[in-house]
Amino acid sequence: MADNEESEKEKQQEEKEMDTLSPPKTAEGGSKPGSAKSRQGSAKSRQGSAKSGSPPKTPASGKGSAKGKPKSSVSKTKEPAEEKKEEPIHVEGPGPLADGPLPEGCQPIFLATKTQELFEVTCGEQITEDHPYKLVKKEDILADLRNRAAVCDFSVFKPQILDYPGEEILLIYDADFKHGQNFVIALTEECKNSILHPPKAEGEGGTGEGGEGGEEEEEVEYKYIPPVPKDWVSQGSEKEIEEENVFETRPRIKISIKRVRREFGTPVEFSDRNVADAKDGYLECTPYEDKTFELKAMEIDKSVQAIPHYDNTGTQTDWKHPRNSTTQYMAREFDDKEKKEAENAERMGEFLESVAPRFDLALQQNEIMNVFYDDWMGLADEDGSFGSKADNHLKEYQSFTDLQFSKDKTITCIEWHPTIKGVVAVSVSEKMSFDQRIDQAAKVIMNPSLILIWSFLDPIHPQLLLEAPEDIQCFKFCPTDPNIVAGGCLNGQLVLWDISAHAERLRTPRSNRKKTSNTLPGFEDESALDIPIVRYCAVSSIDHSHKAAITDLLWIPDHMELNRMGIPQENKQQQCVQIMTCATDHCVLVWDTRSPKGPSGGDDKGIKNPMGVPNTFKYLDLTWKPHLKVTLMKSEPGGDHSPIKFSIQEKQGDRSVLAKLESQSKEDKSGGGGGGGGGFGFGKPGSGKEKRTLQDVKTHFYVGGEEGEIIYVDWMPQKDQDSGKILTPKPDFYNALHDGPVNTLQRSAFFKDIVLCVGGWTWSIWKEGVNSGPILSSSASTKHLTAAHWSPSRAGVFYVTREDGSIEVWDLLDKTHEPSLVQSISSAPITSIYPYQISSKQHLLAVGDNLGTLHILEIPWSLRVATPNETVGVSNYFDREVKRRAFVVDRWNFREQEKREIEAEHKRKAGIAPNVELTEEEVHYRMKQQYAAFLEEESAFLRELGLKEDIDEPLPEV
Repeated sequence: MADNEESEKEKQQEEKEMDTLSPPKTAEGGSKPGSAKSRQGSAKSRQGSAKSGSPPKTPASGKGSAKGKPKSSVSKTKEPAEEKKEEPIHVEGPGPLADGPLPEGCQPIFLATKTQELFEVTCGEQITEDHPYKLVKKEDILADLRNRAAVCDFSVFKPQILDYPGEEILLIYDADFKHGQNFVIALTEECKNSILHPPKAEGEGGTGEGGEGGEEEEEVEYKYIPPVPKDWVSQGSEKEIEEENVFETRPRIKISIKRVRREFGTPVEFSDRNVADAKDGYLECTPYEDKTFELKAMEIDKSVQAIPHYDNTGTQTDWKHPRNSTTQYMAREFDDKEKKEAENAERMGEFLESVAPRFDLALQQNEIMNVFYDDWMGLADEDGSFGSKADNHLKEYQSFTDLQFSKDKTITCIEWHPTIKGVVAVSVSEKMSFDQRIDQAAKVIMNPSLILIWSFLDPIHPQLLLEAPEDIQCFKFCPTDPNIVAGGCLNGQLVLWDISAHAERLRTPRSNRKKTSNTLPGFEDESALDIPIVRYCAVSSIDHSHKAAITDLLWIPDHMELNRMGIPQENKQQQCVQIMTCATDHCVLVWDTRSPKGPSGGDDKGIKNPMGVPNTFKYLDLTWKPHLKVTLMKSEPGGDHSPIKFSIQEKQGDRSVLAKLESQSKEDKSGGGGGGGGGFGFGKPGSGKEKRTLQDVKTHFYVGGEEGEIIYVDWMPQKDQDSGKILTPKPDFYNALHDGPVNTLQRSAFFKDIVLCVGGWTWSIWKEGVNSGPILSSSASTKHLTAAHWSPSRAGVFYVTREDGSIEVWDLLDKTHEPSLVQSISSAPITSIYPYQISSKQHLLAVGDNLGTLHILEIPWSLRVATPNETVGVSNYFDREVKRRAFVVDRWNFREQEKREIEAEHKRKAGIAPNVELTEEEVHYRMKQQYAAFLEEESAFLRELGLKEDIDEPLPEV
């Protein structure tokens, strides 16, 4: 009874709520029939029932369920008392899938099995011919379109679905494929309503109770109920806002200003006076930066009130006269007792434990990345590489030429002064072939052979002239003493100059110099008389020099020297005292500038050179012999290699070998005595016992030949097994890759095992240790290549000059099949090139041509500033090329093996016996048989000639 009473009370309460929310009724007690709002409401009620996956219920005249339904402003005329099971949608009349065309807005669509499972419209199970209708949410279809994109079956009608105004889309099952697909989709709201509510024919029944078999449809009408404001409930925000407000905590300061009545309105008179008359007559107010206003607010705590509430408050600050503040500039130190107390305190241990993890993290971050690196500056450098075209071209900075000494001559070599900036030296030579020199021998002797030293302070005339016995093909400044210059002559002699007396002249402007009396007679230019001529102070012996022109020269680094057996040893003097040269006479020579017998004898002390030549290397003049000779023999008969350029792995300034030697000596507790620290001419080569051998120095070096070959050979001589003589070993490998003489062989400044080689019409890059071939080579150029040089500041950039007077700039990180920049510099062929770093913001490129003109070009920003991680990127590129080279060699071996197998298969098919692979023992036995047959044949031949008698063998004893 209690349950019945409770259900009765709930029923009465629901009827009251429905009466209050029900729309206005007509006089007959029902809703307005035929209204659009009622139809729309009935359609939405059916759509709501379809959201759960089952077809919506048919509109009944007195049945339904109101249990669990949320309150709304829409109410139905009648509410059922019992809950009824959901039924699928059914439509009165023939429906849209009758024979005939589809109504406007409907389209056939094919839904795959996966799509049917996703939207719960599986044919024959969730949707059948008796119940073919299903409402699908639009948002589910759009979600499927986003997830599966073009794979979704609804993607064909994606624009129509996006423009669909309703929330649910109707699908009709076409079991017989009457319209070509298994489903039909309604893409408009009118089409969906016409299908779900088809128009009824006359006589079939109306909306009232008198219709035959008709059912009374629910009619719903919407009514707008304006929102009613609710009471504000405090959540505590007003307290936070009150705490953020500023309130006055002290009384305001009151200032009273008084003035005598008679002074009101009196005229003011101004007059001039001297500021020195009064003590405070002049007060300087210099501007200064107030650091208080440079602070930027990174974070601010501010309260905001959502209601329009205004609060007008005021505050007053007590301004005081500015005065100096005290600053503690010396740290206050604890005494020993305070230090011990602080160390043993518990707070100190707790503090260290709390900050130790953060301290370790900070140390790790400092090791991983540079915390002081300015990312904005780095970003600007990265973006700056994509500059305008004007910034990527070489700009003419200066040009040097002399009408008497360098006009109509070719520049053979260019060298920048190692220590004095803005000083560059060039060697010039006559443009003659060997036959022309023989025909015009007298004329050539009359022309002086010179090295011109130019300075930016005077671009009109050279600063110094170095006189040589023959035309200079190559020369170098000594790295440890730039006043010493070594040069290789056309006749094979090695020459030394000492310009110590004129070093100050190169540093001072021309206007501040005094005139010198050392001049060349016969020159008409008066300004040329001011140019001093420096004569060579030593020249090698003709009998022991090269038999051809010296084509390359190198000062051996100051941390090493070579003995007579080619063994690299420690140079205790830390001075460059040995020179390596090469010529086309098939050999590389090593020269030592030190005297083998120590300082000069007493006979030479009183001799003064009338020409003013320094006596630095007088003990070598005309008696200088090479210290070591490396002969380049070919692996197969047919002559020797003719070297033009060479390159060793050790470079000046790299002391890594000495560091390893010092660490080894500390471990072994054995070191040599102290060596002399003298310069040129004052030190002995020393005995081999006093010097330590550098085991880590690589004695193999690259040589570029006259026939375009690359040779890799060891300069240490070895004992020949056949003759017993000590000779240079044969090259480890050589490759005739280039189609002309090698004119450049240079190692990279960033990778000491990477070598750039230029010869003929091509260039190539070699990696030391890879003997199968170059890791990168260019295609044949349209013009002959004359010289090349690596960039000193960028790992992947190098410059190549051509015979037509243009320069190619290659950037390996940009492209490798063609140069990044080609720029014409001169109308004559370019003979030499040398880049130089004046400063971090200015890099210059010296270019010499065949007309005797030295062009100084300014390198643009994009070619002198390295991109981020450029060295790592170029190193990775070289590693990939090495792997590619190994893959090519493997493919060659595989193809050779495959070719041999194919030939063996052809022989087998043709009936020819294949070659049998013998073991080592079988090969040795066969060679013994062949040797025995050779001896028998030789004995028979000698007997026929009567040179050998037959020896009767004794009979065996019985």
